[in-house]
Amino acid sequence: MTTKEKLLALFESGKGTYFSGEEIAKQLQISRAAVWKGVKTLRSEGYPIDAVTNKGYCLSTATDILSNQGIQKYLAPQCACLDLVVVPEVSCTNLWVREKAHQGALEGCAIIANHQLQGRGRLGRSFFSPPETGIYLSLLLRPQQYSAQQAVRITTMAAVAVCEAIEAVSGQPAQIKWINDIYVGGKKVCGILTEASFGLENGLVEYAVLGVGINVYPPRQGFPKELESIAGAVFQSPQDDGKNRLAAEFLNRFMDGYTHLEQADYVEKYRARSLVLGREVSVLTGGQAKQATALEIDDACRLRVRYLDGQEESLSSGEVSLKLENKEGFL
Repeated sequence: MTTKEKLLALFESGKGTYFSGEEIAKQLQISRAAVWKGVKTLRSEGYPIDAVTNKGYCLSTATDILSNQGIQKYLAPQCACLDLVVVPEVSCTNLWVREKAHQGALEGCAIIANHQLQGRGRLGRSFFSPPETGIYLSLLLRPQQYSAQQAVRITTMAAVAVCEAIEAVSGQPAQIKWINDIYVGGKKVCGILTEASFGLENGLVEYAVLGVGINVYPPRQGFPKELESIAGAVFQSPQDDGKNRLAAEFLNRFMDGYTHLEQADYVEKYRARSLVLGREVSVLTGGQAKQATALEIDDACRLRVRYLDGQEESLSSGEVSLKLENKEGFL
């Protein structure tokens, strides 16, 4: 761990507390000059650190910058297996983790970025990932004896975990649009993309990459026109450690469900937060849209629908769309 990382860990552990230069130097076993240089570096990265004569240095409680140290202080024991990297910018978090998987990285390898240059969504779409306002996270999983159908559990568990994290940190109810979009107040605030590699001989999952993108705040320049009627954010104004708390809450809740899969009641939680059940939806498959009614979500998290001609089908993949009513009308 570098001097800067040690210093940030200390400040994060005591936000709003003043530490004298002498106290910091002694605790971290570094020189006073190294303390000053470390503080200067952190300030250049945007951390608001006050310096007061006879009191020392203090990290403002109003700070909301994603960092490993900021997330670690909120993580529960079930996340001890995570090898977490936090970076300002990356091309694509899922691609970064896939490369690590091919190099033999263990389960728990994870990256969280403040900005993606080439964020990816489902069906080959791009994922809007502007700097400073979101959480873009990917996690490497190596589940044992998972078939392709069972791999869907990863996405559904993640959807529940995101909802629980948003509700815990913001107090706002969150809902799931089957199968992988999270909505708050009628607007999409999160997308989930799970990609997997399968063995040719047994068809089982060799590894999976879970990607989660959360709009924590509205972008400074606003959402692109094609997204402004659909996309929203968890918070409308800056929160004390909002991004670090939200990232940690998600990891805590997902890892708890993932490591206790047999006891997990995530399917019931998924159903309870469904945004589509009982609604008229448009099922998009093979480039065509068919109108249907969403009937139920089964124990495998397949969506059962009834088409206009009376035929029923259980969907394990694909996409559905629906009209949502909010204060601005229909989406």
